[in-house]
Amino acid sequence: MNSRRKFLGHAATLGLGSILYPSFGFKSTTYEMNLGVQLYTFRKEMLDDPIDTLKKIAALGIKKIESARSNKGYYYGLKPKEINKICTDLGMKLVSGHVRLDNDFDQTMEAAVLSGQEYLICSSLPSRGQTQDNYKRIAEKFNVAGEACEKLGLKFGYHNHEYEFDSDNGTVLYDLLLDETAPNLVHMELDLGWVVVAGKDPMDYFNRYSGRFPLWHLKDMDLVKKHSTELGEGQLDIPLILKNQKQSGVKHIIIEQEEYKNSPLESMQHNMKFMKALG
Repeated sequence: MNSRRKFLGHAATLGLGSILYPSFGFKSTTYEMNLGVQLYTFRKEMLDDPIDTLKKIAALGIKKIESARSNKGYYYGLKPKEINKICTDLGMKLVSGHVRLDNDFDQTMEAAVLSGQEYLICSSLPSRGQTQDNYKRIAEKFNVAGEACEKLGLKFGYHNHEYEFDSDNGTVLYDLLLDETAPNLVHMELDLGWVVVAGKDPMDYFNRYSGRFPLWHLKDMDLVKKHSTELGEGQLDIPLILKNQKQSGVKHIIIEQEEYKNSPLESMQHNMKFMKALG
């Protein structure tokens, strides 16, 4: 995920349309949302003491968890069934996990079944190369992975960064990935912050690929300092994005904070307060 910090330099000068300007007067039902958090937000804390950290996360009112790769595996040293029980006991649900699509994917799927999670999200491209041919090969791999997950009652997906929005011979590579993957097999997790950093408009994708984005990474971005910031302190029009939930097909809104003013806990306290204030 550290690679997400790349390629922010030109974004501040791009014309991003209404996404960068506040939409006043909109009231969302955010207080009714079961908001989630990507545990990369608490990456150090989860390695140091995963159980205590999950307790603190639950105390914030967070209902959904998405795990990430770590030095102690996908579950921070916990067993798949163990993290499932801990989350359940705390009133939370492990809905998703960021994984690699590699030679160990069979074992990854088996562990995900034991953990009770719904989605396995490939967190980065299995091969790099900003060409249409490479993205077509990747799309085929994703379709195959989606079929394998479906057989086990799982859903396979992909999480974007900014580089997927590069073009090759006039074709936006992320668009190609959407066009070449089966909607029932490959479920996109749209990182809203990186979409805007790439100079694109999430609403454009919601309209052109309606229903393709069952998961969001909700992430505000400071385009001057070129990194993520607490919700409401960056340049994303979060109320406008939330107004288009139905069009996007989102089922799980997962907050991710990569950088913070003081600590992950304080940032998430701010984020949850911000989201509740929109309701």
